[in-house]
Amino acid sequence: MHCFKQSVLLFFLLNLVQVNLALHSQHGDKIEYFSEVIGKNIRPYRLASRAARYAKDDQRLQFLFDSLVEHVVQGSYLDNFRVRKFGGRRIDLNHFKNPMYLITYADWCTPGIGEIPALNDIVQKNYNEIDFVVLFWGPRKTIRKIKQKLHPKITVLFINEKENDHSFIIRRMKHSLGLPTTFLLSDQKQIINVSRLLTHHYGLPYEDSYNKHFQYFTQKVASLKAYEPENQGIDLY
Repeated sequence: MHCFKQSVLLFFLLNLVQVNLALHSQHGDKIEYFSEVIGKNIRPYRLASRAARYAKDDQRLQFLFDSLVEHVVQGSYLDNFRVRKFGGRRIDLNHFKNPMYLITYADWCTPGIGEIPALNDIVQKNYNEIDFVVLFWGPRKTIRKIKQKLHPKITVLFINEKENDHSFIIRRMKHSLGLPTTFLLSDQKQIINVSRLLTHHYGLPYEDSYNKHFQYFTQKVASLKAYEPENQGIDLY
């Protein structure tokens, strides 16, 4: 069994090397979309992750996730897709023109006590430069309570996978990287970084929870502002 796990991990890493070389060889108008690069690599990633979960190896699980992001996801472009705003109107992802701080969430995710206040303070300082978007999986009626707590400059979108026109992209986002997840996107929807949102501070007092989340959000916003795109003026869609 140990040899099998090592073989699966090696297979996954070899795939990452090949994809990383392909991504770095991009030039001119040639770009790769998130759905394409994930589609090519999700099977070895799942096999390696399954082996790590079976072994209860959380450190390896995180290593696999970080490797997938660094060598496969980063540098690709998030596909355009259509979802609904909280009010019900349908909207395309490429409607947003600024760099984007995108949080994918689900109605069953429980935010830490200081998470939403920290996020709201970050949004208040940066909403003129960055589009803050929270993308929920779940029915609209279950999201209402959370939306009432969010800063009004946060655009709340929700997904009903049964009606979605781009469900294959939605499934890629949800089932490959999990929830809740943070996507940092350039104004051209190039993926700068993906990380798992802090979810392990439920038992902390308010002040500690707020400080940890505020630091996390601040670091992500700084990365987004510091990003300098390699390709400018590309017509993506």
